Amino acid sequence: MFERLSVMLMKEFVQLRRDRWSMFRLIVPLFIQMIVFGYAATFTVHHVATAVLDLDQSRASRSLISHFVATSRFDIVDVARNQRRITSDINNDKAAIAIVIHAGFSRDLENGRSAPLQVIVDGTNSNTALIALGYISQIAAQFSAEWAGRAAPVRAGPAVPAAGIALQPLPWFNEGLNERWFFIPGVIGTLTLLQVVSLTAFAVVREREVGTLEQIMVSPIRPFEFILGKTVPFFLIGFGDIALVSLFGILWFHVPFIGSPWVMLAGASLFLMAAVGMGLLLSTFSRTQQQAFALNFFLLNPFFILSGFAFPIASMPKVLQWFTLINPLRYFLVVIRAVFLKGVGIEVLWPQLLAMALLATVMLTVSVLRFTKSLD
Repeated sequence: MFERLSVMLMKEFVQLRRDRWSMFRLIVPLFIQMIVFGYAATFTVHHVATAVLDLDQSRASRSLISHFVATSRFDIVDVARNQRRITSDINNDKAAIAIVIHAGFSRDLENGRSAPLQVIVDGTNSNTALIALGYISQIAAQFSAEWAGRAAPVRAGPAVPAAGIALQPLPWFNEGLNERWFFIPGVIGTLTLLQVVSLTAFAVVREREVGTLEQIMVSPIRPFEFILGKTVPFFLIGFGDIALVSLFGILWFHVPFIGSPWVMLAGASLFLMAAVGMGLLLSTFSRTQQQAFALNFFLLNPFFILSGFAFPIASMPKVLQWFTLINPLRYFLVVIRAVFLKGVGIEVLWPQLLAMALLATVMLTVSVLRFTKSLD
């Protein structure tokens, strides 16, 4: 058995080495996608096109506008003179945000009353609108605190502090709230899943499509040995992918790795077993490479969206939350982010490891049974 299996493994690696396009596809796209995701995937918003309508024309209103200009979050693209101009800026996509300061703004502040500030947002891009509104709230709160400090009357004797809540943020594990530290580990898991599932599915289907599958099956190689010979190389390739892109993320993007390599190894092994099982399962439903490509697209895109890579699973409808339970990427993202940034061990991550082990067992078992039956 071991001799036949070793021959099968050698055949796969020799075939892979001869296929220069496959070698290129194994390495180069990973680094390109890592760079693209590392620099492009972000929740931070900069240079939001902003129109301003200042109907107060006071020192306070000009000071508030200067607070917006001082940040890199907003670019003042138009200083409007009437409401009609503001409407035109939003409708014509010249501005995504419009800030309207009404007459009496300064008087309300000086009299200790709330001074309303109207903000009009283009809701067609709801993500940018929500993030920009958060920035505006912070800038307005900072301006309000500074103005209250300047306008407070000087009283004789000790000042009586006003009651209030002082927020003191204390981020753990990512003190600078660097978004790349969140995205890069997720990209590692996502790219590995895409690579391993695609390679496994296409490799088996290619044998069937070109007619070599029947030739192999009339040889002394048993179906189980054939399956191992086809899947083990891609399991090892998956390990190489994880190692390469992890090292690239650590060295290029300076993502810290403070956890145990052994916990990472255990999580990656279970995840790759599930990915190989998924690719093998797809191959049992495909007769051509075009069918395999279509099934890949149909399955992997939802798995990516429903993995928690960018969209919180807790915010999804209950039905979709249940669907994520069969997604191995969901569990691996928890493991890889926790190992990279938190340094936690198996005593914390065992539910995710157990879930991936169950998924891997089920997928491999069903895939092997279906594949063996199709060979028979």
